[in-house]
Amino acid sequence: MAASRLSHALTSGALSLPDAGVIALFNAKGDSDLAALPEGRLVAIERHYPEVAALRARGIATAPAPEGPIAAALVFLPRARAEAEALLAEALAATDGPVIVDGQKTDGIDTMLKAVKARAEVRGVTAKAHGKCFEIAPGTDLSDWRAGAPAPNADGFLTLPGVFSADGIDPASRLLAAHLPETLTGRAADLGAGWGYLSSELARREGLTELHLVEADAHALDCARANLDDPRARFHWADARDWRDDAPFDLVVCNPPFHSGRAADPALGRAFIAAAARLLAPSGRLYLVANRQLPYETTLEQYFARVESLGGDARFKLFVAQRPTRRPRA
Repeated sequence: MAASRLSHALTSGALSLPDAGVIALFNAKGDSDLAALPEGRLVAIERHYPEVAALRARGIATAPAPEGPIAAALVFLPRARAEAEALLAEALAATDGPVIVDGQKTDGIDTMLKAVKARAEVRGVTAKAHGKCFEIAPGTDLSDWRAGAPAPNADGFLTLPGVFSADGIDPASRLLAAHLPETLTGRAADLGAGWGYLSSELARREGLTELHLVEADAHALDCARANLDDPRARFHWADARDWRDDAPFDLVVCNPPFHSGRAADPALGRAFIAAAARLLAPSGRLYLVANRQLPYETTLEQYFARVESLGGDARFKLFVAQRPTRRPRA
């Protein structure tokens, strides 16, 4: 959809890109259609590790932050308003050239267009395929929209706009933390650690010797570093589904994601369960929380010889799984 809209805008002359120089892509996804853009000149500024891996597999260079001269920038609008504003400000600060914004109506493109028009000159507005794209004039200053340092949320943890559950502790994670044993020992891993709440609860257990936080969102992991000052903590920017370590773990905790974009995708949680089984020692345990409607029981029974319910509440269910297998059971 985005490429169709961009292609129309570029070929019609409503929007244009410089003939030379780097074009920075902000919030591009691994499956984004970039056919309208010049090959060999693209660099994706991306903080989500799975998207980084997918973009690199397509031959697109990636970087965690803008570097060197940038001729133009293209921002694929995210849904979260604060995150979208921060991306636009970052893109404008990174280049003296045009900044093109592309987004769907469901991502708030109309609201963003109105907000930018109140602050800056806007060119080449193109409406197509249930969305719009437009150019922000070079030299526009939206520096007050830039993301600041992590700030305390309602529960006192440092977070940033756009990270999962930035406003406070996710209720599923809070429920899981309340059911963790007070005595835990050995090596622990928090898969999909976010900004570090579950790991901060694990860190209260003196018997743990190592605590590995695995998180795909680089901004969330930065917040976790700020929230968890513990010499046992190790921080890994990685996709938990295929992350590996040199030694097995005694404990894995997990509140796995279950959305890909806006669509519910239980396969994500199933992949986290398989990863936990691979990472755990034969005597290791997985503590997992999930929404009531997610069908994880079969997957747990495929990868673990012993699965117990820890109860839960009206919204969430809790499990402890033991005796992992390397491959799913028939």
